[in-house]
Amino acid sequence: MSATICQVLGFFVSALGFAGCIAATGMDMWSTQDLYDNPVTAVFQYQGLWRSCVSQSSGLTECRPYFTILGLPAMFQAVRALMIVGIVLGAFGLLVAIFSLKCLRIGNMEDSAKANMTLTAGIMCIVAGLCAICGVSVFANMLVSNFWMSTANMYQPGMMQTLQTRYTFGSALFVGWVAGGLALVGGIMMCIACRGLVPEETHYKAVSYKSAGYKSGTGYETKKIPVTDNNTVKSDEGRRSYPSKYDYV
Repeated sequence: MSATICQVLGFFVSALGFAGCIAATGMDMWSTQDLYDNPVTAVFQYQGLWRSCVSQSSGLTECRPYFTILGLPAMFQAVRALMIVGIVLGAFGLLVAIFSLKCLRIGNMEDSAKANMTLTAGIMCIVAGLCAICGVSVFANMLVSNFWMSTANMYQPGMMQTLQTRYTFGSALFVGWVAGGLALVGGIMMCIACRGLVPEETHYKAVSYKSAGYKSGTGYETKKIPVTDNNTVKSDEGRRSYPSKYDYV
C-alpha cells in the first residue's frame, strides 16, 4: 500500500514539475532590466527565450521575436535545447507513468511489468528535471557574467560614467528552478516505489499428484497419489506401494 501511495504522489509531483517547465519555457521574463541605478523608468525591458519585450509607463507593451537562430549566442541556444529536451522527456515519462499506475488495470499486465515501467518513468522524469535545472542555471550564469561586465564598464576609473542597460534575474528563472526540482523529486519517488511493486518470490514447494487406477466393487476408478521429492510413492495407509531405486543401494 505504501509503494502505491509513493508511486501516485511521485506521478502528481512530476506532473506539476512538467507543467512548470512548460510555463517557464514560454515565459518572457527570463531576464529583466535592472533599475537600481537607472533614472529612466519610463521604459522597462525584459527578454525571454523566444522574444524580447519593451513595456512603457503608458501601459503599452511591444514584443519582438528573435528572427534568427544562427545569430544567437551558443549558450543561449543550449538553454533552449535543454528546456525542450526536458519537456519532451517529461511528457514521455508521464505517459509511461500513467500506464504503470498500480491502481489502473490494463489487460493482464503483471506487477513486474508495472514495476519496470515505473522505474523507466522515474528515470525519465529525473533526467527531465536535471535538464530544466541545468538550462536555467546556465542562463543565470550568463546573466551574472553580463551584469558584472556591464558594471565594470560603467564605473571605469578616469572616464565619464556611461549609462548601460543591465539585466538581472527574471521570474521565469525561479519558476524553472522550482519546476525542475519538483520533476526530480517526483522521479526519485517513483524509483523508490519500484521496489515495493515487485512481487515477492514464494519459497513454498509445490506438490504434484499422479493418477493411479484401481478396481473397486463399482468399476474402475482413479485416485490421486502425491509424489514426493525422493521418488517414493506412498498410499493412504502410509505403506510403500512399490520400491524405489534407492532401496537397492
